[in-house]
Amino acid sequence: MFTWFRQAGVAVAVTMAVNFVSTPQPGLANPGPTAPFDVSRVTELPATVTELGGTLLLSDSPEMVPADGIMYQDTVAGNVRLFFHHVNATRELKKVVVLLVNESRTAAQVIVNQYGLGGPSLDYLAVGKIAQLNYLNQHEVELIEVPAKGTALLEPVLNETVVVPDALVNGIYDFQTKEPVKVVVMMLPVEADPAEFIKKAKILPTDSQRLRGTFAGRDRLVVPTQVYDSTRDGVLGITLADHKLDTYVAGIDATDGSPALNYGNYGVLYRVFLPTAFEQNYAVYLNPRGGEYAGGLKLKYRHREEAVVGTPADRLFFGSKTSTDMDHLGDFSGGQSLWLTFSPPGASNLPVKIILAPVTRQ
Repeated sequence: MFTWFRQAGVAVAVTMAVNFVSTPQPGLANPGPTAPFDVSRVTELPATVTELGGTLLLSDSPEMVPADGIMYQDTVAGNVRLFFHHVNATRELKKVVVLLVNESRTAAQVIVNQYGLGGPSLDYLAVGKIAQLNYLNQHEVELIEVPAKGTALLEPVLNETVVVPDALVNGIYDFQTKEPVKVVVMMLPVEADPAEFIKKAKILPTDSQRLRGTFAGRDRLVVPTQVYDSTRDGVLGITLADHKLDTYVAGIDATDGSPALNYGNYGVLYRVFLPTAFEQNYAVYLNPRGGEYAGGLKLKYRHREEAVVGTPADRLFFGSKTSTDMDHLGDFSGGQSLWLTFSPPGASNLPVKIILAPVTRQ
């Protein structure tokens, strides 16, 4: 049987494991295997990138939250993804919650259909990786009813979770709502009632990175314009989230109306289809181009075989001080359907390159 993927060697915490604390291990940052080709000379595989709709709420500024208050808020309806990524930068115990506010006279039904949570932890790369792996592995559907003129917590467990100083919390939540609902991401004292706190809470100023806003187009479809033939084409790559070949999504900071640019496309979900020639087996690699990287990725092969793998699978992160690190996602039979589901993980560096190459036999 042809080996089509490597099982992830990184343990995936259960979806609700918000008390995860990672102890860094000396071996986790070791360089990966030497590439069987020169990564710096990989030719780009032409591809079309299509936005698939939906709304993305990004709350990552201030990333280092200096005081109690609202990090981001906006009123939305339809298909929405919330990506929040915040560190308690005070010297006190805090909690980070997401409050849904219904300002209408009728109840609002919010259907959460996919989510992932990581942290709180002092190991930022681990938090981003676990949030993404949890998101990709989670398929349960939850219904939240927000009463008329009332509030509800998007994730109740966050209201019971203490965030120590310098700890990071990262969440990715996909939900649908027909009725407009205000989504409020805020940090507050551990004992505070979110429904009462919001009545006096102030919007915190953004930091220099300005990574917050509301963006149209939460999902992207990436399809090469040619069929990959490993014998004919050799080594080719698809670059994601570099703002050149794949531009950053632009939107508006709803707190002040200013333009917003999502540097890194955090929270954007990519579905990548790889058309290949029959009888030409090939290998797929992930190559981080911007520095330290720790995430996850879903593969769907032959329309039925699915796997979520850590990237990298054998250690926490890779890409440190080199742009030639690669993670071997697997070897595949040409001419068979292969889809990759990818999203930039919190705390990691972009861009990345998906590389297709002839199978190398040892």
